Amino acid sequence: MKIYLQIFLKFLHFGFLAWGGPVAQIGMIRDELVEKEKWIERDKFKRVLAVYQALPGPEAHEMCVYMGMIRAGRIGGFLAGLGFMLPGFLFILILSYAYMQLDAAIIVAFFVGVKPAVAAIIARALHRIGSHVLHSKSLFFTGLVSVLLTLVNIHFLIVFIICGTGQAIWVKGYRKAAVTLLMILTIIALGYGIINYGTDKVKTEITIEQTGFFTEGLKAGMLSFGGAYTVIPFLKDGMVDKFPRISESVFLDGIAISNIIPAPLVIFGSFLGFVSGGLFGAALMTIGIFLPAFFFTLIGHKWLERAIEHKPLHGFLDGVSASVVGLLAVTTFSILIQSVTDIKTGILFSLSIIALYLLKTKWTIPTIVIISAIAGRII
Repeated sequence: MKIYLQIFLKFLHFGFLAWGGPVAQIGMIRDELVEKEKWIERDKFKRVLAVYQALPGPEAHEMCVYMGMIRAGRIGGFLAGLGFMLPGFLFILILSYAYMQLDAAIIVAFFVGVKPAVAAIIARALHRIGSHVLHSKSLFFTGLVSVLLTLVNIHFLIVFIICGTGQAIWVKGYRKAAVTLLMILTIIALGYGIINYGTDKVKTEITIEQTGFFTEGLKAGMLSFGGAYTVIPFLKDGMVDKFPRISESVFLDGIAISNIIPAPLVIFGSFLGFVSGGLFGAALMTIGIFLPAFFFTLIGHKWLERAIEHKPLHGFLDGVSASVVGLLAVTTFSILIQSVTDIKTGILFSLSIIALYLLKTKWTIPTIVIISAIAGRII
């Protein structure tokens, strides 16, 4: 029992220090558990990390679960993951409650400056993720296909299948066949999308009972290929204007708030759950978001580690990752045109994006968000 408590407290400590996004979080885990305490060899750590980077979900959290599991079995893995996510969950609950208690005029005053900063943060993330994922001509082409299909409202699962299948065939060496198949499927999907694009679509209000916070959280946890920011298109599509009190403005506020606490970015799903459904909604969203990260490691890590070496499967996952970048690109553009509406917000966006490229500390994003909020209040 003592080792379980030690593991929980160690990763709880990591959770309170989880500033700066996944790169800083993984670096902290590596420095402490690989370099200092020698829980695992460096090469093994790199190989395990590569597996999780190819899978959906917050890789820093998944690495915590893995490290806890190799130390004390599945119970150790569960406690490590729980400890790491708990501080962020508690912080987001406190800030969500405070957000709900504030006067609307005060929220608008502060967050008018935050929205262009959030747009800059997402745009920077798109560039960083795109540079990492779209590392070949075929993947760049796949990303463009995803953009086209998304613009005509093709369902993301169909986009995944088209892009993943094309890339899987490509890596097997059948490049002409891959391009031909990709173009044929894309033309068919585009034709369908264009035909239906102009039709009147009645927005049906999705009730909590019909879809559920857990379902949206699980979708986010299962589909966030390429980094935490890739969860944004799925939660935006699934929740904005479809759940009570979740507007575009509230959605962007949630992203901003999640960037000033020590936690994986996906924790902003818990904010959305709280705003719309209170503590129960936040809990269901959080369980859904983090459940895949626990499941992949505690149940299927060894199988996944073997499967990821299968080249066609790797190609399929690369194609899916490229398609997610395309989805994120479309969402980023949508957020940008809604956040940058005049000269003042344009200046805030420009200054934020410059700071993101020039400053490389783990405090950069929280600082930008806070300064932008103050600037919004002054404006």
